[in-house]
This record gives sequence, C-alpha cells and structure tokens, in this order.
Amino acid sequence: MDAIFNKLRNLDAYPKINEDFYRRTFSGGLITLASSFIMLFLFFSELRLYLHAKTETKLVVDTSRGGNLHINFDLSFPVIPCSILGLDAIDISGEQHLDIKHNIIKKRIDHHGKVIEARPDGIGAPKIEKPLQRHGGRLEHNETYCGSCFGAETSDDDCCNSCEEVREAYRKKGWAITNQDLIDQCQREDFIQKVKDEEGEGCNIEGSIEVNKVAGSFHFVPGKSFHQSSFNFLGLLALQTSDYNVSHRINKLTFGDHYDGLVNPLDGVHWEYDKQNVMHQYFVKVVPTIYTNIRGRTVHSNQYSVTEHFKSVEFGSSQSIPGVFFYYDISPVKVTYTEEHVPFLHFMTHICAIIGGIFSVAGIVDAFIYHGQRKMKKKVEIGKFG
Repeated sequence: MDAIFNKLRNLDAYPKINEDFYRRTFSGGLITLASSFIMLFLFFSELRLYLHAKTETKLVVDTSRGGNLHINFDLSFPVIPCSILGLDAIDISGEQHLDIKHNIIKKRIDHHGKVIEARPDGIGAPKIEKPLQRHGGRLEHNETYCGSCFGAETSDDDCCNSCEEVREAYRKKGWAITNQDLIDQCQREDFIQKVKDEEGEGCNIEGSIEVNKVAGSFHFVPGKSFHQSSFNFLGLLALQTSDYNVSHRINKLTFGDHYDGLVNPLDGVHWEYDKQNVMHQYFVKVVPTIYTNIRGRTVHSNQYSVTEHFKSVEFGSSQSIPGVFFYYDISPVKVTYTEEHVPFLHFMTHICAIIGGIFSVAGIVDAFIYHGQRKMKKKVEIGKFG
C-alpha cells in the first residue's frame, strides 16, 4: 500500500511549500482583495445570465398553406356616430364581408372620449305593433306579416320584413336608396332617429374579425357598403351633411395572439384632421411568428410593419371614399423566437475560467510587483553601503 501511496504522491501537480518559506506583502494583500471583488462581480454577472433566459431568433420560409388570420382592433372616431360607422373586409380571393356585426362592440363617446353607451353591434331595433304590409294595408289580427320591398320584389312571394332586407332587395336590383325616411321598416327600427340622436357624438369600435390568410383589406367607413357588378358603392344615409371627418385613434391593432416582447407599431397612433372627407390608408406587412417560452408554451401569432398614406377625396366617388383603410399582405418569411437557458455545463465552464483566469493574472501582477520591490530595495542597500 505504501508503494501505491508514494506513486500517487508523485502525481501531485500542486506541490506544497513549507510555510516557513512564505512571505506575505502589503501589495499582495491589495491584489488579493481586488481580484476577489472582480471574481465576485464576474461570478454574479454569469449567474444573472444563467438565470435569465435568452431568446434565439431564426428566419425560415413559411411553407404553411391555408389557415385564417385573426385581427383584433380597438379604434376611436371622435366625430363619427356609431350608427353610421361600418366595417367591411375584402380579400384577394374575392371573399367579402360587408357591414360586419359579429364580435363587434360599439361605444358611443362624447367629444371628451367619455363612454355614453356600449352595445354589441347588430342588436335588433324596436318594432311597432302594426307594420305596413306588402298589400299596402297595416298588419291585422292573425295576419302573417309580409313587408313591402317598395318595388324591388323579384316575385309575388317576396317579403321585406326589415330595413336591411329592403336594402338587400335594392342592392340586387342595382338601385340606390335615396331617402330611408320613406321606408316603413327603417322608420320602425328608428334608424334615422337613432342617427339624429347621436349627432355630434363619436364612436369607439372594438372587436375581432377572422379572415383568410391571404392579402386583403378591411376598412372603417361612415356608411353602409353595397356590392354590385364587382364595384363597392357607399350607400350613405340621407342625413343633413355629406361631409365626414375621419380623425381617429388606434388604441390597439394586432394580428393574432399577444406574446412577451410583441410590439405593435400602430398602437396609440392618433390622427386629427381639420378638413372633411379624407381617405387614410395603412399598408401593413404581416410577418408570421412562432414564439416558444422557457416553459415550452408555443404561441402562433404575427408581427407587422406599416406605412401610411392619406388623401382628400371627392364625396360620392365609387373609387375613393372617406374612411380608414387597412391593406395587409402576408410575408413569405416566418420568424421563430425560442427562449432557452444557458446550459449548466457552460455556466460551470465560465465560472472555472473566471476563477482560474483571475488567480493567474493576479499571481503574475503580484510577482511583477514583488520583484520590482526587491530590485529597488537592493539598489537602496548598495547605495547606502557602497
């Protein structure tokens, strides 16, 4: 056993020196103290990097096909009443959603932005007990209601039982409604009176729409859109004014779910116009994004960049109408963000490198200072006795 122990002693890479040969110096103490502080500082810096996750970013070609795009919005129009503010969405595939009402909340606001009333869009309107029948008389007891389409019927069995159905019948004929005060259904729904009651108010509209994952647009316009012969026409209500101020504030606009670090460049954007009938256009480039956090939770969302343009338009034009328009296109490149920790072995390697490096550098500095001091001392002694 003694032979084995002796062989192990010969392998010792750290031979010990008798304490009688040690010499401690003041400069060595200062160097030890300074190196200890540096070592602690670097240790806690590495520890902070180890405890906090880092995000790795990759760009890949988006090979996914189909799917939907979820758009969330919250906009305020300080001088456009809720009753005449409409939302439409159209995509490049030809799919159209006109006068969207599902998943939409409209809030009447005053000129200070204070909410007067909030209601889901599309909720039914009040009815009277005896509406006008198709034959011209009023609804009698036990008689089935069949409202007049005011000349837009395509067959003897057609009925228009709401203001919206009259508009749809006129749309199919390619006609325009010039005065809704003459339509019994619209009067019953109190639509015109509602608009007049909201005169001078603004509107906050928020909600979400789901569209095909292809290039398209959605827009907020003062009026109701109708489609005929591949052109969109604005069937505006017969109100006292034909001028509309589209000053607006975008409180929120996102394309998909939120994730940590997501920045939406249009959030908080505010435009105020002194003139009427402005067409404000936002051109949005949507970038598909996959975010995976440190716990492995994955969020499929989108980032976007934007440019904008606005111009004055002539009221009544079928090609340019006042409103706020968002034109979006899908980027072919997908961004992936992945949160991850520094591996523990890398952390330990960095700690060992810090400790060993500081000790080595401190030893070199101490030896250099010590030898310098000895040379100075010898010169002093030679000068004294020489």
